[in-house]
Formats: sequence, structure tokens, C-alpha cells
Amino acid sequence: MQFRLFVWLSLLALVVVFVAQNAQAVELRFLFWRVAMSLALLFIVILAVGFGAGWILRSWIAWRRTRGTGVANSGAAPDKGGNAG
Repeated sequence: MQFRLFVWLSLLALVVVFVAQNAQAVELRFLFWRVAMSLALLFIVILAVGFGAGWILRSWIAWRRTRGTGVANSGAAPDKGGNAG
């Protein structure tokens, strides 16, 4: 329990140092959009978008695997003619 608290407090300290060192405002331009924000906030947004994209991709892959279970993955050929054999 104390180890977990130490890890969380260490991570929190690293985040505080990161935000303090990257507090300057930057302008982000993309096509017709212009946004001015803190560099640290920009990194956090990019990190969140990356995590979200990874989670969606992983969920989609898991869904495709579970949807494909059954005859197609069992190695048996599907019965196309309706004949029981």
C-alpha cells in the first residue's frame, strides 16, 4: 500500500515538474484552425488522443475476433449447400 502511494506521489511530482517547465503558450495551426494553448496541455491532449485511438483499435480488433468465432475459425468448411452430409 505504501509503495503504491509512493509511486503515485512520484508520478504526480513528475507531472507538476513537466507542467512547470512547459508552461509557455504555443500556437497550433491546422488548415483553417488556430489554437493557442500551453505546451504541456498540448502534450496531454495528444497523449489522450493516442490512448483513445489505441483503445478503440484494440476494442475493434477484439470485436472482430469474437465475431469471427465459430465455423470460420474451427477449421471446418461451412456448409454452403444446406446438405447435412
